[in-house]
Amino acid sequence: MKLLDFTKEHISKASALAMENYEEERRAVPALPPVKRLPDLSDLARNGLGCAAFENGKMVGFLCCLDPWENAFTTNARGTFSPIYAHGAAVRERGRIYHRLYQAAAQKWADAGIASHSVGLYAHDRAAIEAFFQYGFGLRCIDAIRPMQLVAAPACGGFSFFELAPDRRPQLEPLHRQLEAHFEKSPLFMKHTKPDRWLEEKTRLFAAADGEKIAAYVEIADTAENFVTEEPQVQNICGAFCLPEYRGKGLYQNLLNHLIDVLKAEGYTHLGVDYESFNPTALGFWQKYFVSYTSGVVRRIDENVLDAAKPTGRPF
Repeated sequence: MKLLDFTKEHISKASALAMENYEEERRAVPALPPVKRLPDLSDLARNGLGCAAFENGKMVGFLCCLDPWENAFTTNARGTFSPIYAHGAAVRERGRIYHRLYQAAAQKWADAGIASHSVGLYAHDRAAIEAFFQYGFGLRCIDAIRPMQLVAAPACGGFSFFELAPDRRPQLEPLHRQLEAHFEKSPLFMKHTKPDRWLEEKTRLFAAADGEKIAAYVEIADTAENFVTEEPQVQNICGAFCLPEYRGKGLYQNLLNHLIDVLKAEGYTHLGVDYESFNPTALGFWQKYFVSYTSGVVRRIDENVLDAAKPTGRPF
């Protein structure tokens, strides 16, 4: 296997390979919509942090990443992310291909001072998942999807379901604060550094109320964490919370159905959601009604080894 720096000359073949991998996941998850093209790889070729693998003159894999950023996952580490369109590998010996690609690319990342490595993988690509798990990665993020069809929900009388006008957004602030507190507890341990930014978001909000008391809400956005979520027929759940005393009563299923009724009438055909795999509340609910199609894996290398990385010549 020959490993090369990923350049603009590799973009066409890499994009074709990435599309093959997406179609492979679509066969496992029929709810995924068809896409005409994947995001452009030009910036990934420019940053010099990617690698391409060839055998007998044919590209068998590539692994690129976004430009790095500071304070990945609100830590002190510099991080980068390889989205599902930014890498791909042939079916035959896929695990070996990813092992070689990551070994080469990760050295570049370390040379650039990057300690937090994240890769978006397809949920049904067992060879890729096992390859990265073997190299020290763990599951963190999940993207899931469903057709815009109602879920099974018990009768739930006495509640009202509605979309909130933007000027009523502050009414949900107490529930949003409880959601943030939930994220900071075990086993999540996730800190939101700018909690007030939520009040400025332009997302849509739907709620369920018990009389005058708002008991639950769901937040919707046009885009989320990957190119599938940007398809015009897809809407995405980007926030959700139900007061503990109202859980297990079918309230949230009915709120979800109200949301689906509204979005379907507007012409949307798919509903997506993303959540952390180590959020037991979210995992227990969303996996009942949505089908996973990505498994986002993360590795934090020892920052002490970065001192041994090249002190000059870093691209960032």
